[in-house]
Amino acid sequence: MSQRPDDAVPQQAANTDRVFIFDTTLRDGEQCPGATMTFEEKLQVADFLDAMGVDIIEAGFPIASDGDFHAVSEIARRMKTSVVCGLSRAGELDIDRAGEAVKHARRPRIHTFLSTSPVHRKHKLQKSAEQVLEMVQFQVARARNWVEDVEWSAEDATRTEIDYLCRCVETAIKAGATTINLPDTVGYATPEEYFQMFRTVMEKVPGSEKVIFSVHCHNDLGMAVANSLAGVRAGARQVECTINGIGERAGNAALEEVVMAIKTRGDVLPYQVGIDAKQLNRASKLVAAATSFPVQYNKAIVGRNAFAHESGIHQDGMLKHTQTYEIMTPESVGVSKTSLVMGKHSGRNAFRTKLKEMGYELGENALEDAFNRFKALADRKKHVYDEDLEALVDEEIATQQDRMKVVALTVIAGTMGPQSATLTLDLGEGQQATVQSTGNGPVDATFNAIHKLVPHEAKLALYQVHAVTEGTDAQAEVSVRLEDVAVDGGRAVTARAADPDTLVASAKAYVSALNKLFAKRGRLHAQMGA
Repeated sequence: MSQRPDDAVPQQAANTDRVFIFDTTLRDGEQCPGATMTFEEKLQVADFLDAMGVDIIEAGFPIASDGDFHAVSEIARRMKTSVVCGLSRAGELDIDRAGEAVKHARRPRIHTFLSTSPVHRKHKLQKSAEQVLEMVQFQVARARNWVEDVEWSAEDATRTEIDYLCRCVETAIKAGATTINLPDTVGYATPEEYFQMFRTVMEKVPGSEKVIFSVHCHNDLGMAVANSLAGVRAGARQVECTINGIGERAGNAALEEVVMAIKTRGDVLPYQVGIDAKQLNRASKLVAAATSFPVQYNKAIVGRNAFAHESGIHQDGMLKHTQTYEIMTPESVGVSKTSLVMGKHSGRNAFRTKLKEMGYELGENALEDAFNRFKALADRKKHVYDEDLEALVDEEIATQQDRMKVVALTVIAGTMGPQSATLTLDLGEGQQATVQSTGNGPVDATFNAIHKLVPHEAKLALYQVHAVTEGTDAQAEVSVRLEDVAVDGGRAVTARAADPDTLVASAKAYVSALNKLFAKRGRLHAQMGA
């Protein structure tokens, strides 16, 4: 048998500010449909939880399968500081199997449970209230034959008659339970009800001050974390939770939310947890990868958007003082920094700051032009990435001195040729011209239209297209190289342009190359004349 260290001895637990974190990702979390982990993945997650400071790791349900038994056994041998817990029902085989699985742990625990609510007693157990009390006494006593640290849970406690619940808890304590868990198994309770249940049980049951009370809340009504914290305020000092809140049905209370609520709101939650919060983001990614369950973008604490701001009002406030819209720092949970997401709601201040971070310094006029083009791009694209901005600004810089610019382009393409392009160019000094041309494909038709409006003898030496970012709405970046055959030596120029429409980007790149070519030719003629 193993004795828990002093910091886990449940003496007058409700009068301390230490809250123990009981992680059940590997047991209740894995029961989530589709979230099964391999043996190696379980070991990897357990190692990380142990290093992160989780107090108790519920490693699995040993009776469920040989695989679960071996996983719990190996985790029990590996953990350096965490209590290792195995779950069991009230039967002898369950309890003995759990005892065998955790016996090699430095700090073993058996977590045994039994339904107590009227609906469970009648339809699930088909036992009378007195028979259930006898089962409680038996299961706890048998578990104590294996370990000194026994947790007993009243399944469906929140729908159990309060007086009967008190009798069950008293029986479990007398039989030797060191932790009493009163779970909201079906996510039915409200915070006020959950708070009152704990207060009543702890006040009425003799010996309550000698054990740790635990909360275990499901999220069926979206109140798992709120209920868990209500239980802590009532005197519970263990919170059962999972990484990313995974679990049966709508999931469990999310470990990262419980931990950061306590760390952030010490004014109303004056408690301490031993979790290294800077590891929360990594833990979230590890579990998401192991279970193949993606984390929702707006998930509290660890979601992709948890520290991201797109609204111009929010971005402006963040640039002036981070606490205007962030109640915790991203670094505190292991995120590298706040993200100012560039989108259609972003303002000039955020746009200017983002460009400075990327190394661009634009004058006011150029910045205004680039910002307007950014807004137009953001209306057409769901996600504007740094690479999009880079392509946009590079093009803006490259075309500031361009004499000719693309005003409009319409292309008709398809299996029935020939393909045609209608192009309008600004030829400089306010002069615009429009022409229609055909070609062997939409790009050829577009380039033929440019040639009609701007006759030249340059040879197309390179035409290259690649996507700036991923996705079907990615910007296309087009590179065009023209060789000036009218000049000795065949001087060449290259220009690039980006646009969500590949043909528009092609036209812009070709026209930009012509601008460079004519400018270079003009400088050459000036030198020859001199």
